[in-house]
Amino acid sequence: MIPFNKPLVIGKEQEYLMQALGGQKFSGDGEFTKRCNEWIEKNTGTKKALLTTSCTHALEMAAILSGIQEGDEVIAPSFTFVSTANAFVLRGAKIIFTDIRPDTLNINEELIETAITKKTKAIVPVHYAGVSCEMDKILELASKYNLFVIEDAAQGIMSHYKGKPLGTIGRFGCFSFHETKNYHCGEGGALLVNDEKYAERAEIIREKGTNRAKFFRGQVNKYTWVDLGSSYLPGELNAAFLFAQLERAESIHERRLAIWQKYFQFLSVLQSEGLFELPFIPVHCSHNAHMFYIKLKNIEERQKLITHLKQCGIHTVFHYIPLHSSEAGLKFGRFHGEDKYTTKESERLLRLPFFYDLTDTEIEYVCDTIKKFFH
Repeated sequence: MIPFNKPLVIGKEQEYLMQALGGQKFSGDGEFTKRCNEWIEKNTGTKKALLTTSCTHALEMAAILSGIQEGDEVIAPSFTFVSTANAFVLRGAKIIFTDIRPDTLNINEELIETAITKKTKAIVPVHYAGVSCEMDKILELASKYNLFVIEDAAQGIMSHYKGKPLGTIGRFGCFSFHETKNYHCGEGGALLVNDEKYAERAEIIREKGTNRAKFFRGQVNKYTWVDLGSSYLPGELNAAFLFAQLERAESIHERRLAIWQKYFQFLSVLQSEGLFELPFIPVHCSHNAHMFYIKLKNIEERQKLITHLKQCGIHTVFHYIPLHSSEAGLKFGRFHGEDKYTTKESERLLRLPFFYDLTDTEIEYVCDTIKKFFH
């Protein structure tokens, strides 16, 4: 069997976990949490990085920092994970879903402006598969209408848009370190604060609304409840596990790119025959090889291929069901304009096995099995 995903263990996770255990510091903001924050700040250039329990919680913090409240509207794609919407719905906002581009499957930047109203407070671009949205246009609209830009970069660490790391382009950026991501700690995330004036409040919100971080820095002689917040701080064991992978980020990145390139090379001949489409990477974007997918003719063909691959010991999956068609999506949001590509593209997409330990032989087997299906 070739699984769809195999969570990464690179080597030093156990050693660092033992160090964390020996340090008698299990709650958050210990030495390994600080190392993770510093690594993200150094490698992205963000003003402030704060490790969180999940990308979901990073998005919730961004919603609070942006002042999202009852009656506000937030523009986002429908082709995304539920957390993109939930973080803002929890603050009382209505989600205005817009269509995606058929090439990158990202939000169509040309459709955003017509969705903006007096109630619009933020735009939430989602960088699908680690490929950037067209951020210049999105920032231009945000400036014109005085809107927050909150990057859902759950899949975007180590990716760039015109040389700038994803997650650092909007006011806030959100990473995921879930076990399906390029670097992980089982469950985890990070908030990137790209405007210094929000850094102190971000710390407070993350620490249950207290000024505990200032207390431990010796800036106040006691800490107390000063703002709203929640428990968004991960434990030190998670941070120790994650740091082992961040230390090896570049070599992991290179291996994943090699896997992605082999898939692309082997399957290009089938794309040239018009049998399916492969991922598209704009020239001004560098991606992180978060996933590899193919886009088939329709949902029926996709299901037949899934069945065929499963019979041959290969586990593949499709991805998001568009949020605007879900029960909660109908309740908490609305689709603006025409659903020209969102549903259509979501029904065509099939994700192939992709993980660090995937061998070249396994990649060839997956590709040969796909070829036999068509030929």
